[in-house]
Order: sequence, then structure tokens, then C-alpha cells
Amino acid sequence: MVSCNRRELLAVVASRYLEDNHIVFAGTGLPLLAVMLAKRLRAPNLTLVFEAGGIAPALPMLPLSVGDSRTTYRAIRTASMSEVMEMAQQGLITYALLSAAQIDVYGNVNSTILGRSYIQPELRLPGSGGANEMMSLCWKSWIIMEHDRKRFVDRVDFISSPGYLRGPGWREKAGLPAETGPELVFTDLGIFDFEPESKRMRLRATMPGVTVEKIMDQTGFSLIIPVSLREEPPPAEEELRVLREEVDPWRVLLEPDNFLSRVKKKVQGGETWVC
Repeated sequence: MVSCNRRELLAVVASRYLEDNHIVFAGTGLPLLAVMLAKRLRAPNLTLVFEAGGIAPALPMLPLSVGDSRTTYRAIRTASMSEVMEMAQQGLITYALLSAAQIDVYGNVNSTILGRSYIQPELRLPGSGGANEMMSLCWKSWIIMEHDRKRFVDRVDFISSPGYLRGPGWREKAGLPAETGPELVFTDLGIFDFEPESKRMRLRATMPGVTVEKIMDQTGFSLIIPVSLREEPPPAEEELRVLREEVDPWRVLLEPDNFLSRVKKKVQGGETWVC
């Protein structure tokens, strides 16, 4: 097996599941890596839509955020944020790929605060951005995140974006469209979906070399574990080559801490470094 870090593993595995000829809304970070890799390897006709208004850009380089000017490079349209949200409301967007700080058993996502007090939180996070609208309205919402007990909690501290809320029927009671909601969760330990009757999170596959016991130990709620499970194949050499050499050659998102450290050294050395 070719060696890779956790972010590379997540980007490769999530990219495998995106179907061609669909419209996808991608959030900042890992979702961007997965979508760009999918377009280069398996889904060339995937149409990307960004929160700031870019629709179907060329994307020769990795945007640093969903508001980066690269998200409108040779786009078929530079729309407004409201128009992008309307596309989701009209049922045009199939996938919402998002990241999260916390997720719970019903797929509710928190990216706003840690701690029970909104006024005086333990930590204030960036917030929902457009994720709430996308998880509310897109047909299939996928979450990509790292896995530990602090992130996989029985009840999120704050619902930034709705999963199945408190269980079956709660999305519809809240006025959200039927047949929408979280579909898959990708972590460095496994792939998860939601059991159709109870809407509770269910283990679907383990990542290479990861045991069910480790996943249960790192999850703060009771997971549904099927009788038979498969192991996701590890990243192939070609998948990693494209990710490393074409999608993120400067490792901006693949190794964000190291990238910032390298930039700091260049700046302190008086060098100019354009990426």
C-alpha cells in the first residue's frame, strides 16, 4: 500500500463516490480536494458550484477558499450567492460536500461553537456559511471530517446545518424537502451512511487497516454495525500522484500547517513566493 496522510486518504476515498454529470456544491478544504480529484480522474462532467457565485469554472489551480477568484476562472456564469442558493432550492444541485467540527448520530453538523452557551462558548468557530442552505436543500449531503470522540458526539453543541434533527420525519416537520438529508460521512476511520428507518448513523465500510473496535472507541454514540462489512481499498498510486502533482502541488490543503510554516520562512527570508 502506498503511504499517505489522513487528508490524502479522505480526499481520494470521497472522490471515488461522486457520480459524473451531476452538479456539486463544494465547501472549503477537504471537499475541494475531493471534487477536483474526481473531475480529473472519474467525473470530467461534474459541474462545480461555489457559494460566492462561481458556476462551472475551469479550475486549473486549487482555490484556497470558496470565495477565491479562481472559482470564477472561465466559469460559464458568475452569479450571486442568492442565485446559488436558489439553484439548491430548485432542486438542481445533487451533492453538497461539506466539512464539520462536530457531527451527531442523526447527522446534524456543528461548525459554529463548542460549549453549550452561544453567548459564552468554549470556542467560537467560523460558522455555517452556506452549509445550512446546502444541507437543507441539496439531494445528497456528504460530510468529510477527521474522526475522534470529541467530533463524533451524541448531541452536537449547536446545529449549524440540519441532518435528520431528532430522527425520522423531523426534517419534514421543520419544512425541509422530503428525500433530502445527509447520505454519507467520510472519515479517516470509516465510511458511514444512515439507516433508512431510524435515520441513525450506520457504519458502511472501514478504512484500510482500521478495526470496528477502534471506530466504536472513537465514537461518542452507539453506531449501527451491519453483520457484514467491507474494507475500502487503499489509495492507488495514480490517485495519489494526481492529487499531489496536479490538484495540490504546493500541499496547501494536504498539509496546511507545514504550508504556513514554509510561507513564514520565505517571508522572513525576504523571498517572494507565488502560488
